[in-house]
Amino acid sequence: MNHIVIAIARTFGSKGKQIGVALSESLKIPCYDNQILDMASQQSGINEAAFYNSNEKLRYARLKKLLVPTPRDYIVKPSSSRFISDDNLFNIQSEIIRNLADNEGCIIMGKSAGYILKDYPNVVSVFITAPEADCVSEIASRMKVSEQEASSMVRRTNRYRRQYCEYYSHGEKWDSPAYYDLCINTARTGKEAAVRMIADYARHKAAGI
Repeated sequence: MNHIVIAIARTFGSKGKQIGVALSESLKIPCYDNQILDMASQQSGINEAAFYNSNEKLRYARLKKLLVPTPRDYIVKPSSSRFISDDNLFNIQSEIIRNLADNEGCIIMGKSAGYILKDYPNVVSVFITAPEADCVSEIASRMKVSEQEASSMVRRTNRYRRQYCEYYSHGEKWDSPAYYDLCINTARTGKEAAVRMIADYARHKAAGI
């Protein structure tokens, strides 16, 4: 296994997706985001809408916190009533992510890929962020919405991502620096420098495996 996989977690509006796409072009490896949801749908036979609806958010987060914890790290059979539960959708996606990491160099956006692949020596886990004001400005400009709407979107999306990551990682903090190989503030580095930093680190790590 001499290929590198870059798992990118990011705050909404921090230009993380743009950096992932630019990294893909720089390193000549594919960047997977919602393609993973499509692949999971095709593999499982579950309508892709179910995967998109649960993507990086918990539909029943409050209820789940009240339930007694149950095992959630294996795929259940289609005959089970839990086949289209959030947990099983996550497990199906996790299997796709592991298969990608086993077989090719790539970039994976979100999906708690850093946690799923935490024991893989060929994985670079990256957290991309920026101050909230910068993220709000980016979203307002990109999505043509008001600053107030953009602020609500940024806070809501980051809350979803935090809950999703911390639930499926059994408590690992989504934005904890100790959880990642690299943490980058794009308000300080800019997009181009961030791409170079991640690419350089990935090449350095690849040389050592």
